Amino acid sequence: MNNVIISILIIILSIISIFYGVATMSLEDLFVQGSNSNTIFLLSRIPRTISIVTAGFGMSICGLIMQQLTMNKFVSPTTAGTADSSKLGILVALLFFPKESIIFKMLIATIFAIGGTFLFLGIVRKINVKDNALVPLIGIMISGILSSLTMFFAYKGDLIQSINSWLFGDFSGVLKGNYELLYLTIPLVILAFVYSKHFTISGMGEEFAVNLGLNYKMIVNLGLILVCIISSLVMITIGGIPFLGLIIPNIVSMYRGDNLSKSIYTTGALGSFFLLACDILGRWVIYPHEIPIGLITGILGSGIFLGMIFRRLNFES
Repeated sequence: MNNVIISILIIILSIISIFYGVATMSLEDLFVQGSNSNTIFLLSRIPRTISIVTAGFGMSICGLIMQQLTMNKFVSPTTAGTADSSKLGILVALLFFPKESIIFKMLIATIFAIGGTFLFLGIVRKINVKDNALVPLIGIMISGILSSLTMFFAYKGDLIQSINSWLFGDFSGVLKGNYELLYLTIPLVILAFVYSKHFTISGMGEEFAVNLGLNYKMIVNLGLILVCIISSLVMITIGGIPFLGLIIPNIVSMYRGDNLSKSIYTTGALGSFFLLACDILGRWVIYPHEIPIGLITGILGSGIFLGMIFRRLNFES
């Protein structure tokens, strides 16, 4: 995959995303301060497009790091309980710290995401699963339990409507002033680039990494904490975006292999492109209404995910 081509496609879709919508904008008034077109452009369309690109890039890299560190192509924040643990953390923040800042709620969500992720890894290592296709099923089972607990306590606390807003990602509510938290993913993504070679070596196994003088546990913990923080940032700002971190790294690995330093930008860029395409599709299908992007990625991603499982099973047989 050519990074230049993907980057150009992202620019093209970003322009479409900015100018496509129910509210029309006039090029003549676009840069006239105070005009309707200028207001829509600055307060809605630009923030929405930036958040889509940022979330797509970050979540795709999260999936890539998780798959490398766990040595399993079917693991991602969606299938490892990370996303649902983050939702449970958001619920706890809403129940016990409703007046705290969004940053504080994000920290609570991150702590729960880290706990859920390490719980998943502990169970997988404890039962020593041999079949890679069963690992995400364990994660989905854990996610189902966490999701049920979240909905139960949300019902008890009369927060069903509030927590439902995080079930499916939705960019329609992104406006200037409520998406800037996503900017925190940028230094985290840069850190992922810096440690990409370390993640690659760690993905070859603990014994191999230690023999090369690498602090295996520190690198694994660093990678998983990066994943949890980015996932929590996207979750609390946009909502759940299922399967994005699962399918994109698998598609890229078919062409670029498992060397993170060579595939990390391609993975992130393709994730941004895919999310932009899904968002535009969601706005177009039932225009002038809109389908939440989490539903679009869920439908497309689940189909691709099943295809990957059947492909792997056929290959192994």
